[in-house]
Formats: sequence, structure tokens, C-alpha cells
Amino acid sequence: MNFAFTEEQEQLREFVNQFMESYSPESKVRELMETDLGYDSETWSMMAEQLGLQSLIIPEEYGGQGFGYVELIVVLEEMGRALLCSPFFSTVVLAANTLIHSGDDAAKAELLPGIASGETIATLAFTEESGKWGSDGITMLATASGDTWELNGTKMYVLDGNAASLIIVAACTDKGISLFKVDGDADGLSRTQLATMDMTRKQSRLDFENVKATLIGEEGEGWGTLEKVLDLAAVALAAEQVGGAQQCLDTAVQYAKDRVQFGRPIGSFQAIKHKCADMLLEVESAKSAAYYAGWCAAEMNDELPSVASLAKAYCSEAYFNTTAENIQIHGGIGFTWEHPAHLYFKRAKSSELLFGDPTYHRELLAQRIGI
Repeated sequence: MNFAFTEEQEQLREFVNQFMESYSPESKVRELMETDLGYDSETWSMMAEQLGLQSLIIPEEYGGQGFGYVELIVVLEEMGRALLCSPFFSTVVLAANTLIHSGDDAAKAELLPGIASGETIATLAFTEESGKWGSDGITMLATASGDTWELNGTKMYVLDGNAASLIIVAACTDKGISLFKVDGDADGLSRTQLATMDMTRKQSRLDFENVKATLIGEEGEGWGTLEKVLDLAAVALAAEQVGGAQQCLDTAVQYAKDRVQFGRPIGSFQAIKHKCADMLLEVESAKSAAYYAGWCAAEMNDELPSVASLAKAYCSEAYFNTTAENIQIHGGIGFTWEHPAHLYFKRAKSSELLFGDPTYHRELLAQRIGI
């Protein structure tokens, strides 16, 4: 079995890398992370129209390209390397995946074409004030109101919640956890942007007061879909973490070559050599975990749940450790606001906690393999 990327996948990586260099340089990242919505609409449109990134994994019958998850992790790795400020993760990884796996053909036909074309920015709202990532954290109530539903409660840490025109909400009915479609401008919905350590990925608090909603899929079957989507999201985030870790490794090694101290490059000192070697080991191991998880996601095989947790746990720690060592190798300049090292450090810490920290996923992995 060959796990190497194909020539077409490597070309995709090159195209996305070039696009990121042009449209997501550090200066653009700093500019966008200070805005309320946190993304550039022109760049978003070009991503859809020129590269077709939003339509990548959406089936062809719904206006997508019908590619697999391996192509998606190639794209996300390059986005993570560039710290792209964009609602891509919330729209494609969370919302589109939820629709694709919901089993609701009518909802797919109605909503996926807009995501594929880039017209719709979407997100998934399931975490609440408890901060729990499992099914026990979903307590919002949905009550039937004639032919529609009404939602009451609060959702927290919703990625790109302020920018989304489509929100997929997880709430409880008499039959269990169910999924609902809510318009971003629905009456009774209030959105508040949260102050976060990682300013490159916006999060929001959503308050629902008798908000009209439409059921997606079967009532009471929402958690089965969500569990699958969260595994796919963990794999996607692991790929993004790998890209960021690789960028930190590259910049650290380059700085070690360029920075001269006591008449020679600091990379010639044993302590710096050891740091760089440890970073390389972690990054390459993280790649192995993320790539294998991406293959399992593409195949949707039985290994996916356990491999997703393994990849998320390992890649989270590898990314965080690499960003910390990158700052150490840069010394004083690495601690300053002007240097990009701290942007990666904050993204790494935020991503480490997103969808569950390494401890959470190791426990989940142990449960899934029966330890």
C-alpha cells in the first residue's frame, strides 16, 4: 500500500502554497485578525472561484468537486502554515461535513451548493457554557412549534459565529440530540464576539430566544452525525497543526543559520542543534499521524475514531512544543509583538484545546480501543 501523495495532490499543495504566499502574508494576517469578522471577502471569493477550495469535498451532485479527505488535509496543511484568517474550517470542515453525513438529501440539495460556490459562510454550534465536547455538554432545548421548531439557550465558542449566514445547531428534543438549520439573521438570535487568545480564529457566543429553526436529518439522530463530524474535524485540525509546526521548524532552522553569536552561527551550538533535532522528530511524527488519519477519513473505515483521537492528541502537543522551541531559539526577538512566532504559539494553544485537549483524546482513544 502506498501512502505517498500523488502528483496531482502535490500540485494542489503547490497551488495552495502559492495562493497563501500571495494572499495570506504576515501583514495580511495581522490586518485581518484585528477586524470583527476576521476574513477578507475578496480572498474568500478567489478561494472559491479560482481554486475551488470550498467545493473540494462536496459531492458533484451538489455543485462540488467530489475529492476525498486526503486532498482536504493537503489544503489545510498549507492554510495552517500561513495562519490563514478565513471561515474555511467552520464552513467546510464543520458545517459541510455535518450536512454531508446528515443523511438529509433535501438539506444537502438546499445548502451544499451555496457552500460550494463560496456564497454561504456556515458554522456548527454545539458547545455550550460547560465547555464539554461530548454529548453530555449539549443541553439546549428545541421545542416543536407547528411545522417548525424553536430554539432557546446559549452556544459558546462557535467558530466564525459572527460571520456565518448559516448556523447548524445541536439541541435536545424529546427523542434526543438533533440538528437544526438557523439563518444567521434569524429573529431572536444575538451574536457576541468572544475575546480569545488566538485572534486569527474568531469565536462567538450565540444566544437563542425563541429562534425559528428547521430540522436536519432524523430527530434524535444528531449525535451519531456529530460524533462522526468531530472525528473528521480532529483529523482536519491535526493537518492544520502539522502545517503550522513545519513553518515554525523552518523559521527556527533558518534563524539558527543566520544569527551569529560569538563569531559563529548559533546553529553550531550543541544546545540549539538538539532543539532543532527534537523539533524535526516531532514534526515528522506528527505528519505520519495526520496523514494516516487523513487516509482513514477518506476511506471512512473502522479505524477512524481511534486514529482521529491519536492524531489530535499527538499533533496538538507537537505543534505547541514546536512553537515554544521556535520562540526559545529566536531568543528575545521571539517574545515581541512584532515577531510572528507568538502568533503561531497562540494558534497552537488554541488548537490544542479545540475539540478536546490531548488528555481528553487519550482517554477517548483508550475507551475506543477497549483499554
